[in-house]
Amino acid sequence: MDTEDSSVTCSVVLEWLNELGSTVRKINHRTATLRLVRNIEREIFVEVRPEKNNQIIKLAIKGISVFNKFMAQGKASIKFQQNKCTLFLSNAPSAKLIGFLKTIFIKMTGHVPQSKGNCKNKFALKSLEGIQEISPATSTEVNRAKEKALAVSRATVTTPSPSSVRKRKFLEENGVKIPTAKKLYENPLVGEMTEEQKEVLKAVQCGRNVFFTGSAGTGKSYLLKKIISILPPDVTVATASTGVAACHIGGITLHQFAGIGLGSAVLERCYQLASRPSIASIWRRTKHLVIDEISMVDGEFFDKIEAVARHIRRNDKPFGGIQLILCGDFFQLPPIAKVNDQINYCFKSESWKKCVHFNYELKIVHRQSDPEFVKILNSIRIGRVTEDITNKLKATANQKIERNGILATRLCSHIKEADEINNFQLDELKGEVKEYNAHDSDESMMKTLDQQITVPSRLILKIGAQVMLLKNININKGLVNGARGVVTKFVDGMPSVLFRSGTNYLVKAEKWSVKLSTNAIVYRKQLPLKLAWAFSIHKSQGLTLDCVEMCLSRVFDAGQSYVALSRAQSLDSLRVIDFNEQQVWVNTDVLQFYKNFRRNRHEVEIIPLGKKLKIEKKNNYLTRS
Repeated sequence: MDTEDSSVTCSVVLEWLNELGSTVRKINHRTATLRLVRNIEREIFVEVRPEKNNQIIKLAIKGISVFNKFMAQGKASIKFQQNKCTLFLSNAPSAKLIGFLKTIFIKMTGHVPQSKGNCKNKFALKSLEGIQEISPATSTEVNRAKEKALAVSRATVTTPSPSSVRKRKFLEENGVKIPTAKKLYENPLVGEMTEEQKEVLKAVQCGRNVFFTGSAGTGKSYLLKKIISILPPDVTVATASTGVAACHIGGITLHQFAGIGLGSAVLERCYQLASRPSIASIWRRTKHLVIDEISMVDGEFFDKIEAVARHIRRNDKPFGGIQLILCGDFFQLPPIAKVNDQINYCFKSESWKKCVHFNYELKIVHRQSDPEFVKILNSIRIGRVTEDITNKLKATANQKIERNGILATRLCSHIKEADEINNFQLDELKGEVKEYNAHDSDESMMKTLDQQITVPSRLILKIGAQVMLLKNININKGLVNGARGVVTKFVDGMPSVLFRSGTNYLVKAEKWSVKLSTNAIVYRKQLPLKLAWAFSIHKSQGLTLDCVEMCLSRVFDAGQSYVALSRAQSLDSLRVIDFNEQQVWVNTDVLQFYKNFRRNRHEVEIIPLGKKLKIEKKNNYLTRS
């Protein structure tokens, strides 16, 4: 566990109530650090230490209740029953907040002995002498807390939210009431990071403008989510070049954020569009801007939003002083270009040279475990197709990759072709038709939801329908985003699906959320399924498919063949029909960019200074800090 899980820095409001429930005292700190400490009597306290004054407050963790529903948005509240005080936390890095609440949960339910004294002991509350910071939770404590959580029954409690009473699971031990929701003590972003991922994360924490790249399956999206989770939500905007990619990282499209439409207008008009109060306020409060799938951002558009940033923020620094975190692979799908127009990659823009100085490449592949297949994909990524590679890919044409009645998903170069195949195959099936309509929190946002999430607003199924799971349900059982299955029956109107892993799953509705530029969130509730006889290459970006076939004769973009092939888990789960080496090519500008990129990375020097590392700049490429 992170050694800093016993503290979190965020905005804090402390509110004390009297017996009648009226506010008698209220303190608001824009920035404060919360630490878990214990006194010599082993009692645990939350210490609130403001950034701008020495008014330290300690609250004993006894009889507390935690409201953690919005942890992913960096918000939570802790109600101290004995003190009649509630802590409202906001703008907290989500990973830090989850770690902090998890430590409270574990320390109070799996480790803390019975208190020996009064929680209002003057020494415990006021004296700094004898106060000791809580140590990180150990794996033994984590497992013990999980076991106790499984044994807890339901209880009804009033949460600290202003106007709602909700029924939730709570764990009560040693006077502590904490929701036992799985997410309280299991952070989905917790996992062993590689050294190369840690290097990027450290550069971001140091406030550097970074671009990190890597081949398909090297954990770029995982790292990006990790980065977003350590940044303050209120001043961080996560964006992506496409709606699906934006939804994947819990953000909005770059065009939504920028507020200048497609960016085709002259610069003065772009200034006017971005000066609208609702757009300008977002530009001004942003300190960290994340852009995923940067390979699909047009260079001219990038130049314009950089100029807009300086203009709106009245700051002449590159990008108006906003920290940039850029992620993507230029060997994959390029920006959309008009017919006969040259592709204008982002790295060719003037702004790229001014803004992006820290460059990293992730090289450890996690999606495919077969070294031979990884080697093939790395060669195809750079447009190199040997006779041996051609023969191995052609040999897959005769492979039988179907299992348990699950057919291979056909990857198509055009979205229309994929839709036609799915509709035709569904019509061919006999039997009862089941229709499932999504429930959207705002029906006027249906078009936006359709563009930004893969789950359809209207889903029609029959027994025998080939489907794809669109959400991670149970990783251990193979119920992951991209898993292939077939509908075997309907139970109480809901589809039962047999997946390729052999798991049967009675599918239930799940919820997706899309963040708008106004920070409002709209939801869609729908079955996490999509017809999967066919899928477009563009829509498959980011997916891992366990049973896939393709014919690449109609590919029209550089990198499109590589994106399609790299969706497969292995050569054994892949079928390529009529492969031809002419179907694989790479833009020469991209090859030159990566050639320069790698050469300059080798020229970087790391000079140790005591326990720290000094960052040396050379040819606009910098080392880790």
